[in-house]
Amino acid sequence: MRLGGARRLRERWDGTRAATRWTAVAGTVVVLAGGGLLWGAGADGEEPVRSAAQRIDVVDGPANDRKVSLDTTFYSPVGERKAPVVLLGHGFGGSKDDVRQEAEELARAGYGVLAWSARGFGRSTGEIALNSPDYEVKDVRQLIDWLAKRPDVQLDGPGDPRVGMAGESYGGAIALMTAGHDPRVDAIAPQITWHSLPDALFPNGTGEGADAGVFKKLWAGIFFTSGAGENGSSACGRFLPSLCEMYQEIAETGRPTKEAVETLRRSSPELVADRIKAPALIVQGQADSLFPLDHADANARAISRNGTPVSVVWFQGGHDGGDPETERIRGLVRGWFDERLRGRTPEAEEERPAAFTVTRAGGIDSSTQEVIVEPARTGTYPGLNANPRTLPLTGREQTVHNPAGGTPASISALPGLGALGSAGDLGAAGAVEGQLAVDMPGQSATFDTAPLREPLRLTGAATVRIKVTGEGDVPLFAKLYDVGPASRQGSPARRIAAPLTVKDAADGREATVTLPAMDYRFDRGHRLRLVVSTTDMGFATPAKPASYKISAVSGLTVPTVPGLTAAPAPVPGWVWGMPAAALAIAAGLLIGVRRRRSKDDLSPELAGVPLQIDRLTKAYKNGHLAVADLSFRVEKGQVLGLLGPNGAGKTTTLRMLMGLIHPDSGEIRIFGERVTPGAPVLSRLGSFVEGPGFLPHLSGRDNLDLYWRATGRPAGEAHLEEALAIADLGSALDRAVRTYSQGMRQRLAIAQAMLGLPDLLVLDEPTNGLDPPQIREMREVLVRYAAAGRTVIVSSHLLAEVEQTCTHAVVMSRGRRVAAGPVAEIVGSSGRRLEDAFLEIIGTGDPA
Repeated sequence: MRLGGARRLRERWDGTRAATRWTAVAGTVVVLAGGGLLWGAGADGEEPVRSAAQRIDVVDGPANDRKVSLDTTFYSPVGERKAPVVLLGHGFGGSKDDVRQEAEELARAGYGVLAWSARGFGRSTGEIALNSPDYEVKDVRQLIDWLAKRPDVQLDGPGDPRVGMAGESYGGAIALMTAGHDPRVDAIAPQITWHSLPDALFPNGTGEGADAGVFKKLWAGIFFTSGAGENGSSACGRFLPSLCEMYQEIAETGRPTKEAVETLRRSSPELVADRIKAPALIVQGQADSLFPLDHADANARAISRNGTPVSVVWFQGGHDGGDPETERIRGLVRGWFDERLRGRTPEAEEERPAAFTVTRAGGIDSSTQEVIVEPARTGTYPGLNANPRTLPLTGREQTVHNPAGGTPASISALPGLGALGSAGDLGAAGAVEGQLAVDMPGQSATFDTAPLREPLRLTGAATVRIKVTGEGDVPLFAKLYDVGPASRQGSPARRIAAPLTVKDAADGREATVTLPAMDYRFDRGHRLRLVVSTTDMGFATPAKPASYKISAVSGLTVPTVPGLTAAPAPVPGWVWGMPAAALAIAAGLLIGVRRRRSKDDLSPELAGVPLQIDRLTKAYKNGHLAVADLSFRVEKGQVLGLLGPNGAGKTTTLRMLMGLIHPDSGEIRIFGERVTPGAPVLSRLGSFVEGPGFLPHLSGRDNLDLYWRATGRPAGEAHLEEALAIADLGSALDRAVRTYSQGMRQRLAIAQAMLGLPDLLVLDEPTNGLDPPQIREMREVLVRYAAAGRTVIVSSHLLAEVEQTCTHAVVMSRGRRVAAGPVAEIVGSSGRRLEDAFLEIIGTGDPA
């Protein structure tokens, strides 16, 4: 029932006479004459698509006594004489015009496409019957009859065209319903649609069914009144009068009737899904309070019972907004039809649907400010309760209140407003930092898990058993929150509630509640919070004030799917993401660059000296002398500061120290071994030069692990835990690096440099992006690191920090050494600061 174009301005025509119209479309002229369309060349050199509009009359109704004229457009397959055809349905309130772009894409891929406006929508006549077998399903079966007579449609037999069906929401449901009633349908790709219409409009998280469900009043109101008053129509627009009367009765009472449940169920795939023999690609959105993920799960399980192939895709969008992932989903649909209608395996991996695919949201692309999503897939569909683990919940029995009139009501999702999610996070149990509250004070009970010791990826539907005490039948709304270490309220994992009704609860009654299905990562140190509220703005709740007692009588059972894997990064994708110095070291160790070593490459008398630079000189091609005749020596246990103004030659010196560039003359020795590209001694060097660089789609932990594995050294030598303690990133270590701030990236880069606890650690501006407490902590880390018998070289412009951190310093100016020695000696005994001494030294520029 995805809303299509019901509220958009439309041109209307009665279809009873020929009309001629000229319209500019994508730089081409479209001629509509006598009901036919002829498309010229496509935009940007695309293949032209020929399409023809026509009205097709059908007869339906329970007694085949209703005549309806359907407005259709057939898109001819490009480059094919005979081709399979795809019936493309539209969303609720829309028309065939809404799917034109997708139809053209399929036609260019070699498919015939028939798009039609469903009865009661657009220019089609008739009344809306909610995809009833007696009405809409009969309509589509007669459209298939019409296709079977076309000379450009491939046939499987007389009267049996090779046909697939696709569509979103209302259009997805008709694909399922038709496939259940007509065996001529060969493949389907329904999207964001329902399994049980009564369960969608009267959901019940206890599993006791729609008869005791909670009325989804806002969504129902949108559908049944969206066309009210059009052309003198009734208060329900173009619905069958019997459906309008059914809705109005329910809207008054807020409760389902037995007749309503039966009527809605007849328009539900749940009655025919186990008869579907057409392979099904089921696509469902995670941002969908209308048809949540459990509807896709129910359709998939029912269809697969008879051995029919099924693939399930969860993506980020849905009826509540989110990323529609249009290009990727359309690619999957084309790939599905290529395989099932043509027997062709799609060449592009992203168009080959797996048994189960989940699109996972990562961080924010800093250049576009868009959420980055990545698909993870597995070869089997796990369902909603795979690999469950139970997390104990804390929280005493709590009293909650249903306010008079049911207002003010808590908010989880509102139709068409993206669950209020795109504008910022909403808090629980009151306003958070000035933002709108989600759960009104006094109306919700909360129960928490302990902080997670490791990240948890919830994939499926969590369950919990609660006890409720209250007069009569008690409607409630359960949802899951993510509470970080520094947060009191937390934020909804998904802004969707699981409505439920606990019946006859006066003496206390227990119920097992199934929470909304989702795919969500909870970071280490975070808590999962169960929130059970008495109200929700999207649902009908009792007007009478009441109080209830709620307690959790079990832990929270959480499903996981460890086998879900994202596509691997292209090899050698990690290389470009590494700092330049780390690249040189890893390349030398991984690739095994070696040259014949001479006796001059080793100097035994310097084997205990971490670094000695002797008469080092480097000039660039433009004649700039970056480093001139530089010499200094660093001993074990020292923290040496390499100081100098911009252009003094510090970074060039460090790059030569890393083996990244060759000196023109002079030499560098680390522990007595001359530095050359790929020299084995570089394995004793840890470095962070020229800023942090990581694979943005991997977590911090995974980046460190990948870097260390690239060195080829044993995992036990990494000393990963010590490095992680230095980074002190907490739960962020298990998040994608693209979500990190500059300071977090800086700390991760320093931890990477310290992997393996190298004997010589070289850091270029290590405190960039760090706040004062982090700078102080970094100072202490470096001092402790050197005190253990190792050596640290720090290039920095923060002279006050160098004065507190470094034992020794080398000051450079115009490529030359102008001072060297213990910091205390450079500063002197007069009480002046290092900054004063530095300015005085570089002012003279005299070599030391």
